[in-house]
Amino acid sequence: MDRSPLHVEVVSADRVVWSGDAVNIIARTVEGDIGILPGHEPLLAVLQPSMVEIVTAEGTSESLMVDGGFISVAHDHVSLLAQFAELGKEVSLEEAQKELAPLVQKAQQGHADDAEIHRLKMLKAQVRAGERAASN
Repeated sequence: MDRSPLHVEVVSADRVVWSGDAVNIIARTVEGDIGILPGHEPLLAVLQPSMVEIVTAEGTSESLMVDGGFISVAHDHVSLLAQFAELGKEVSLEEAQKELAPLVQKAQQGHADDAEIHRLKMLKAQVRAGERAASN
């Protein structure tokens, strides 16, 4: 039985980052990774700073990063709401990797505060989304 695709919107504080039809979404919530397919039960969850992967109805893949936020699923409509979100193809890998290196070292030494840990997670998600977009 064929199902209609999911209608997806990824919205940040200042723009709609991505909108379209999808057949699969993989996101990371505070309770772990989650996959959303058409027909998924209603859900509201808190997102971790992470990469989100969207498989479009056309079969292509979109990678993006969110700095946290929420995912809402109801009646094949999926909304990802974040303060900051960025498509992988928009990521400056060189800049993200340059900023990431000293934060990784600081965290490994146990000297990173909560804001730096959050930034570290965001940068890792940016790098992952940027690398994924570059390989597609």
